[in-house]
Amino acid sequence: MQVRSLPVLQNWDCHSCGDCCRSYAVPATAEERRRIEGQGWESLPEFQGVPYFVKRGGEFYLNHRADGGCVFLGADNLCRIHGTFGSAAKPLACRIYPFLLVPAGDHWNLGLRLTCPSATENKGRALSAQLGDAREYAAFFESTTSKSALEAPPPPLQGSQAVSWSDVGRIATAFSKLLADEDDPFERRWRKILFIVMMLRKATFDGGGDPKKAVTGGKLSELLHVLGLAAEDEEPALATEVKRPGWAGRTVFRQLVAVFSRKDHGAEKGIAQRGPVSRFMSAVKFASARGRVPKVHAALPDAATFAAGEVPLGALSDTTVSLLVRWHRMKIESLQFCGAPNFGLSVWEGVESLALTFPAAMWLARVLVAGGKTPDAAVTQAVRMVDDNFGFNPLLGSVRQKFALRLIANRGDLPRLVAWYGRVNDE
Repeated sequence: MQVRSLPVLQNWDCHSCGDCCRSYAVPATAEERRRIEGQGWESLPEFQGVPYFVKRGGEFYLNHRADGGCVFLGADNLCRIHGTFGSAAKPLACRIYPFLLVPAGDHWNLGLRLTCPSATENKGRALSAQLGDAREYAAFFESTTSKSALEAPPPPLQGSQAVSWSDVGRIATAFSKLLADEDDPFERRWRKILFIVMMLRKATFDGGGDPKKAVTGGKLSELLHVLGLAAEDEEPALATEVKRPGWAGRTVFRQLVAVFSRKDHGAEKGIAQRGPVSRFMSAVKFASARGRVPKVHAALPDAATFAAGEVPLGALSDTTVSLLVRWHRMKIESLQFCGAPNFGLSVWEGVESLALTFPAAMWLARVLVAGGKTPDAAVTQAVRMVDDNFGFNPLLGSVRQKFALRLIANRGDLPRLVAWYGRVNDE
């Protein structure tokens, strides 16, 4: 299948920060283990008695040193396997990061994880210039992935209601265009999308079995356009004109923020290293919002309180707004927000889960500012923290967390949370 680069302006190249080599447990297949074991590392003094892999839960992973770095990470922050034997000698998980390949019917969508510092800073070549590598990875997946997985139908809109891959693409394109609309504050762009989703949840698309009445193709595009005009009329112009989210919505939201910000492994891991009691107590604190914010991630400041999460950041720079736009447009256009890449969520649920990452990141940014970061640096760090978990932390795919998302959406608190934590001041 062909690989399609997204029209979103996004650049990336590896700048050898070594962050990924310190942050992730990298799986290694049996073939990859045999290849690495045959590279002769045992002849070097620094590898004497050092296992290359560790086994957890029946799976093998690259081993890490006491300082958190991969055993193959050199002092220059470069991979020693790559430097000695070339990129193809590394495990595929190392080679492909931070790219994302999402199967979408007859092609792959190419995306990027903004957990990588170079990705958040938009440093390097355009993704469109890296399609050669992406095609190589796609070919590998096609040779190793079951045909049924590659030919899976598109995720449903909700329940059993479904449309074609091309119509899912129409929805994504319409929402991406709204996210790019510079005439609106970023939080209002999301409120307009959530208004459209609310209206579309009430619609049927199959025409009651009559193909002539089905809302597909051009009819769907027209409906999305009309609802966009309605959203312009219905959604208040200012975040401060939107009702504050309710107590229950804010409580459930903070518990989701705890998951979005959590880091359980690598050099930036938080209190997970202290055991299940610490994790449970941190969950209680996030629910009660009293005292200091638990360090579920090492980047969180030591003394910041939950009250800091309620203090607006003020106006953000154009660079930071651009980061937020790139982040969410990539998730939308790559279709990472729904289906298999996001724990099987339907299209509407997936849009809502992605919308929630905006207030989550803004809440975290406020806490980081209380710890001394500038607003721009705080938002950048918060985006990396949240994107590290979005679509990857299995807790977000649990029945409990999916229920929490539906609770927030059904109570009407999701657009309120977007406005409340997206506002630049209290007036």
